[in-house]
Amino acid sequence: MSSWVLEYASKDNDNSSSRDDVDEKFELLGAASDPADSDLSLTNDAFLRAAVSLKDQVVEMTWRRRGAEGSLDPTVYTGLMGTAFVCLRSYEATGDRRDLQLCAEIVAAAAHTSNRHVTFLSGRGGVYALGAICANYSGDEEKRGFYLNCFLEMAQEKALPVGPEEGGFGMSYDLLYGRAGFLWAALLVNKYLGDLTVPSDLLMGVVAAVLAGGRAGASDNPACPLMYRWHGTRYWGAAHGLAGILHVLLHFPLSEDDMKDVKATLRYMMSNRFLHSGNYPVSEGNPRDKLVQWSHGAGGIAITLCKASEVFPSDREFRDAAIEAGEVLWKSGLVKKAGLGDGVAGNAYAFLSLARLTGETIYEERAKAFASYLYHIAGGGDEHTYSLFQGVAGAACVWFDLLAPERSRFPGYEI
Repeated sequence: MSSWVLEYASKDNDNSSSRDDVDEKFELLGAASDPADSDLSLTNDAFLRAAVSLKDQVVEMTWRRRGAEGSLDPTVYTGLMGTAFVCLRSYEATGDRRDLQLCAEIVAAAAHTSNRHVTFLSGRGGVYALGAICANYSGDEEKRGFYLNCFLEMAQEKALPVGPEEGGFGMSYDLLYGRAGFLWAALLVNKYLGDLTVPSDLLMGVVAAVLAGGRAGASDNPACPLMYRWHGTRYWGAAHGLAGILHVLLHFPLSEDDMKDVKATLRYMMSNRFLHSGNYPVSEGNPRDKLVQWSHGAGGIAITLCKASEVFPSDREFRDAAIEAGEVLWKSGLVKKAGLGDGVAGNAYAFLSLARLTGETIYEERAKAFASYLYHIAGGGDEHTYSLFQGVAGAACVWFDLLAPERSRFPGYEI
């Protein structure tokens, strides 16, 4: 078992020998032309044992040791609902109903907290969606109905379907805090509980508001039909920007004009990549080419392009761009953080998306190489050490998903 899976919390930040080992592994994996040849590659049994061990450690540190006076962050992104998500993923991989019970207990605690956001990753949408899904697995009709009713009541939020022409800028459009994040939560509920569980008449008005907001935001740029601002910045990435919003829109039945605008916006992004690296800017006009991760850069955009290729199979350019983004990740995506949001775990999922899109085994092997690297690295932590997106909990999800790559999905991003 890897040292950091067993001892992560006790590692000292200033460990020079560990840092040397990490740097050596960076060089080893980065130089491998065939990832399957790397001696970092692990077996499925090793991934399973590591995933279960890390899941248990995440539960211990974020839930069992929280204590009566501990703060309760109810979000999927950095809080307890991320622990609940890992338990749910563990149940789906192993069938251990103790994980399902843990998920139910954590959701019940989070359900009593207040949160003004309605998204899956950072709001009530995550609590209610996971609660309904967990209860559905358990066969608990009463709790299923309770969480579903909470979700449907939340879906009546007046600001959700209000477009910019009606003063709708009070709610953002992004995946993390805005309308796209609500829509993603609804998609997840419908995946697990049935297509029309959250009715389309509640969702399509929000979709229309997102499209209207994008057109208003792009009114000063005729080359790009859709653009969004988050705190004044026109981000391109998955967490706050274009990639995340477009990815969600691609799951809905859009009109021909709407589809044209989505395609043209993706083409605008593709045509404005950094010429030297092939990576994508963090935001509109930003010349800094340093971030290669899910939240900013090629990591999240690669997954969005995979979805675009699936929706528009006759448009080969999206498939090609997704593959090119994957090459950026292979060259520069072995970053020094572990999490889904800005680390190796998130970038590993882009390879799993490419594997499903292309059917080529090299992408599964690259995902395994990144996941194996996660198994070997060590490091210190902060308040988010064990969170899903900013900490190590996302690694457990990657390891579980590698047991059945064809069913893998990026938590909170892929349906």
